[in-house]
Amino acid sequence: MNIHEKYIKRCIELAQNGLGTTYPNPMVGSVIVYEDKIIGEGWHKKAGEPHAEVNAVKSVKDKSLLKKATIYVSLEPCSHFGKTPPCCDLIIANEIPNVVVGTVDPNEKVAGRGILKLIEAGANVTVGVLEEECNELNKRFFTFHQKKRPYIILKWAESQDSFLAPEKEINQERKPIWITNQYSRQLVHKWRTEEQAILVGTQTVVDDNPKLNARDWNGNNPVRVVIDQNNRIDENSFIFDDSVKTFIFSKESKRSKENTQFEVIDFDKNSIPQILDVLYQNQIQSIIIEGGRQTIQSFIDENLWDEARIFVGKTSFLNGTKAPIITRKNTTKTNILNDELIQIRNYD
Repeated sequence: MNIHEKYIKRCIELAQNGLGTTYPNPMVGSVIVYEDKIIGEGWHKKAGEPHAEVNAVKSVKDKSLLKKATIYVSLEPCSHFGKTPPCCDLIIANEIPNVVVGTVDPNEKVAGRGILKLIEAGANVTVGVLEEECNELNKRFFTFHQKKRPYIILKWAESQDSFLAPEKEINQERKPIWITNQYSRQLVHKWRTEEQAILVGTQTVVDDNPKLNARDWNGNNPVRVVIDQNNRIDENSFIFDDSVKTFIFSKESKRSKENTQFEVIDFDKNSIPQILDVLYQNQIQSIIIEGGRQTIQSFIDENLWDEARIFVGKTSFLNGTKAPIITRKNTTKTNILNDELIQIRNYD
């Protein structure tokens, strides 16, 4: 590992502190180095708040060293005015002579303009250090800007004999049937704080009446997205409690509330691209698809997914709702007590 990789690696570590809190902005870390010693560092914490480079510069005690230092940043410094001023202008104003960038920003508002601005101002700019790792860090942000859709994570739990749920009993209470242990369930709630939205279909809400929040982990609740083609869901369901921003996709609109927005789409056509387009227009960069089987399988069949996270419990149901069918390649497996977690990446 050379010296540039050493400090870009530190930028990535810092940036990861912003997972789940920077939307719609990317996660970015920055380190300022003088004579092979870190004199300042920072990361972007929340949209509207100072960017990583600003926090790094602020943390430098002896500002005179900036004119002899190198600033490292995991993603190209911005060159446009948004909620905060351009970071390029800050670097130029402080006369930092050397800039090392992990990867180019895919946002069309930046996309190389920041690098060009720094070069034109006389900075010595190095680009593409640990580029793959920096792209992986912001896989959600890159997918959103390059594919014009959210980063899609499929998640479900299945029994040992590959069922999502047993046969439904008459007058069965509306609540989830747990396949996994409490630690797996807590991990799922942690994931909910890391992604921007969560989606379920009609039957999941009808059967389970889920809250779709992150009550078992400290962090932001995801935006709730529900497919309810024929407005079958009872209005007393938790998803209508207006506690969290919620999108309801249906054939016919109903009166929206402050936090609950109805979106009418054409279900005679393929609904998934329509849903993803609405989410894209609303700046949703990542989403967990939690069910049920028909909903998850439709994303698989359209090849519109980036990751799958599958829990396999020790329970067997013998019959019931079958689990989705997915090609299990690019797979890693982890044990969480008696549960098995299978993670799959969908590479192009």
